[in-house]
Amino acid sequence: MVFKRIVLVLFVGLLAWTYEKIQPPPPKICGSPGGPPITGPRIKLRDGRHLAYKEHGVSKEAAKHKIISVHPYCSCRHNEFLASRTSPELVQELGVYVVSFDRPGYGESDPDPNRTLKSMALDIEELADQLGLGSKFYVVGYSMGGQVIWTCLKYIPSRLAGAALIAPVVNYWWPGFPANLSTEYYKQPVADQWALRVAHHIPWLTYWWNTQKFFPSSSVADLKPEIFSPQDLEIFLNLSRFEKEDYLPQVRQQGEFESIHRDLMIGFGKWEFDPMDLKNPLSNNEESVHIWMGDEDRLVPVMLQRYIVNKLPWIHYHEIPGSGHFIPYINGASEDILKALLVQHK
Repeated sequence: MVFKRIVLVLFVGLLAWTYEKIQPPPPKICGSPGGPPITGPRIKLRDGRHLAYKEHGVSKEAAKHKIISVHPYCSCRHNEFLASRTSPELVQELGVYVVSFDRPGYGESDPDPNRTLKSMALDIEELADQLGLGSKFYVVGYSMGGQVIWTCLKYIPSRLAGAALIAPVVNYWWPGFPANLSTEYYKQPVADQWALRVAHHIPWLTYWWNTQKFFPSSSVADLKPEIFSPQDLEIFLNLSRFEKEDYLPQVRQQGEFESIHRDLMIGFGKWEFDPMDLKNPLSNNEESVHIWMGDEDRLVPVMLQRYIVNKLPWIHYHEIPGSGHFIPYINGASEDILKALLVQHK
């Protein structure tokens, strides 16, 4: 009897220890005691959260085109690539105003423990309304930010003047993908396969999986060489210090769980809609949706992107031969993206 009690106590203790280990620490909220400082403008959202933003290009008052830019995984509002990587002359000529923002949990935007696919689109809509961007605006997203644009097309289509998805991340569990394309998943590094499996099937274990030391970590979070195409590697080595380092401390300053880990849980979780079921959500011929993709992208399989656009013929598809995932950093690419979105299909 005593032995059984000892075993029970040890078992309960093990469960308690395990539970503690898999729980993420609370986030360090910007502006709270002991938390990171607030250094830029923010808006207060419908549920009391704050969203940090940064403005680029011409003033809102002078702008002909107003764009909301959505940053990628493990990044923040400072990583803006449209106005900042386009010649000032073209920005002025087109009258481009761009606002980038920290997605929830990143940078200086408050975490959203109740974040869903729809809530992200509603955050974008509310940002536009509070900044006075008008009844319609453009949305542009890169990588994981490109994935967010699907939610805008689904939930706030009447607010969109156009959209561009740049190397948008795919969710391998979208039901529209046929079984014969499942091999694309297994071409990813094994560590990444496991990180995505955990995020999709057992999301409550995501924090532990991505912080444990027993198994290999994600190649994306650690910027391992295998994620780079030859062109990506060349671009990365030539990025300025600011683009590689200076804004990076802000990215995860509130905690990894509410930023990069929740990104994985939402992006690769169970979606309530399949982008491949979308009908053209834009109301007239002057509005267009674009996908930009490199055919040597090692993060997002080009075969899956080709399948998506084949199912959605209303999307203008731009595939860049020899390009990897870092499309916005190719010389002239941001100008091409802006011209295609704002000019060529008008």
